[in-house]
Amino acid sequence: MALMVLVAPMSSAAAQTAKVYRVGCRPRSGARIAFLATDEASSRLQAEWTQKAAASLGVKLLVTEARDRDYDRAFAAMVADRVEAVLVAASVVLSTDHARVIQVAAKHRLPALYDFREHVEAGALMAYGGSVAAFARRAAVYVDRILKGANPAELPVERASVFELAINLKTAKSLGLTMPSSLLARADHVIQ
Repeated sequence: MALMVLVAPMSSAAAQTAKVYRVGCRPRSGARIAFLATDEASSRLQAEWTQKAAASLGVKLLVTEARDRDYDRAFAAMVADRVEAVLVAASVVLSTDHARVIQVAAKHRLPALYDFREHVEAGALMAYGGSVAAFARRAAVYVDRILKGANPAELPVERASVFELAINLKTAKSLGLTMPSSLLARADHVIQ
């Protein structure tokens, strides 16, 4: 099984670009991957950006919304659509329910990419994005500044500037995937 991963970094330099990595070879035109979304506005926006990037690369992206947090139904639809992998939207709902999403992805034997390393530590296959701990530290700085009298409207908006690639080899093995050494060499965190 080949693993397709669609990564849509939200950096200021590349807000509407994405790259598809097919582990071990170049992206295959016509590949089918799913995008697990919610009804949140941010999730819909991510789906739009990712859809454009996928189309430009000849990859078919199937957006699947987890209505009423029914992840079993969403993943069953993905399996019926014969997707090769799943990209999980960065969403409050999906992050809150990450343990359940990881469990259902494993049950359906679908490789999934998440946004936070902490999800990989919880059993997800891969993550590419910022760190929840780093975001929390930055939020604390903002809270401190506000409590010291800063006007929130005058504080600059910050975007993640450091992205981490995390891989869980135990999950890869359970899915029957062998991660190429070239990908493992690029990883910031590898969980045995």
